[in-house]
Amino acid sequence: MARHFNIADLYELVADRVSDRVALVCGAQRSTYGELEQRANRLAHFLAAQGVGAGQHVGLYLYNCNEYLEGMLACFKLRAVPININYRYVEEELAYILDNADLVACIHHREFAPHIAAVRSAAPALKTLVYVDDSSGENVAAVQGVSYDVALEGQSSERDFAERADDDLFVLYTGGTTGMPKGVMWPHKSVFYAAMGGGGYFHPDGVISEPEQIADRIGDFAIVGIALAPLMHGACWWYACIQLLSGNTLVLNPSHHLVAAEVWDIVERERVNSLTIVGDAMAVPLLDALEAHPGRWDLSSVFAVGSGGAVFSASKQAGFQALMPNIMVRNTFGSSEAGAMGSDGGGKAGEGLGNVARSEFMSVLAADAEGHYRHVAAGEKGIFARCGHIPVGYYNDPVKTAATFVPVDNRLWLLTGDEAKLEEDDTITVYGRGSNCINTGGEKVFPEEVEQALKNHPAVFDCLIVATPDERLGSKVTAVVAVREGHSLDLPSLQAEARKHVAGYKVPRELHLVSEVPRAPSGKPAYPKALGIALSGEFRAG
Repeated sequence: MARHFNIADLYELVADRVSDRVALVCGAQRSTYGELEQRANRLAHFLAAQGVGAGQHVGLYLYNCNEYLEGMLACFKLRAVPININYRYVEEELAYILDNADLVACIHHREFAPHIAAVRSAAPALKTLVYVDDSSGENVAAVQGVSYDVALEGQSSERDFAERADDDLFVLYTGGTTGMPKGVMWPHKSVFYAAMGGGGYFHPDGVISEPEQIADRIGDFAIVGIALAPLMHGACWWYACIQLLSGNTLVLNPSHHLVAAEVWDIVERERVNSLTIVGDAMAVPLLDALEAHPGRWDLSSVFAVGSGGAVFSASKQAGFQALMPNIMVRNTFGSSEAGAMGSDGGGKAGEGLGNVARSEFMSVLAADAEGHYRHVAAGEKGIFARCGHIPVGYYNDPVKTAATFVPVDNRLWLLTGDEAKLEEDDTITVYGRGSNCINTGGEKVFPEEVEQALKNHPAVFDCLIVATPDERLGSKVTAVVAVREGHSLDLPSLQAEARKHVAGYKVPRELHLVSEVPRAPSGKPAYPKALGIALSGEFRAG
């Protein structure tokens, strides 16, 4: 049977080469490549027996655990599609994704059974539920699921699946800039090259040209790497695949939150070589812990700290370099739609978020008056764009797909949404989202969604949501609110209402009360004016 640039095929080639090497560590859970392969095969046979087949979607509604990656591999082995579900979602958001993603099955932690039961009617195709036990003690009877361990009992560990393809889909749901999450549809071959290094992430010979070459890229010793984001986020999920397809050891943070001292304990215990974080939201507590406890941990094994997905400020990069002078610090650019687009080359005169090299696959595009895109000239600004190995669109959203994937010079280009400038030296300075999307600690928040949630509060007459600076998160969600006559409002009350409708990371962290929310005569929001109010601090409320 032919091998393809399919993640299941590539993993099997690696597992056969280093079956006894430790692949995965998450708290007390440890799996070798061989064990991970066998358990994924058993789960795949169970799912197939439930009718799950090629192209069908299976939800992964889990905290970090080995079962998450077993579920991913099991789906890929069947040519099915795993769907990441943000465990922070409230019921409105969960109902949306269960329906929008057309799930036929879901693997979830026991803790989430009541949430699924409450919204299951929104997903009529969802027939199979498998729960991973935890300490929650939640009643799983309402979802009529089967425990993960029982599902694997008696299932074959043989690798007897049908031939796969390069263009089988890897769908990554992201908050994006459109409010509710959107499923970015990546062909396996494209995501392998665009987001996972193409087999050359750790090897001097670079990317591979044939699937079988993946085994030749495996090093004599495993590089131990930890990704501190949850697997439900692309930044961690893709890093996990990079590690597994390189024959390395992946370490996951088993905690549901980032506790810096616990992270450094893991790094010391597992002799971690490389840390991958999401910007300052993680950098700040990690650095604070090191500064508060000098010499507490033996971190001599660490040789790299990398960040992607959020602002990793120069001061925090310097902080790691000062405390760990022998490490390499990297700040990478990328997104759910674009994959990895390179590392920061230092920026231009301190402008923007950083600077990357232009190539035949990366450019800056601008639209003319008729909406047709072109490559900008040196010195011009536009939208950061990529072509070549890119997604094929957004699942169930042809309108968003048409607006994001545009033809230029007979090639299809992805518009990342980041404002950028083409420099005279043919490099690209990236400034960040040109829209009103808020990136807070790596999470993306769409202002209008939060505004709608806040308007459920009886005291809110009108409101706008803006991003204000935050040392740890990069940006924080800030509300500018006009209160109804005869009512009063404080921040805790507003937050309590917001939490009924949106995930916790979308809840405002700051409140400014005004007599009238700034809007244009047409009624459209005047976000720049609202931001000016928030930054002035003149109307800040407790």
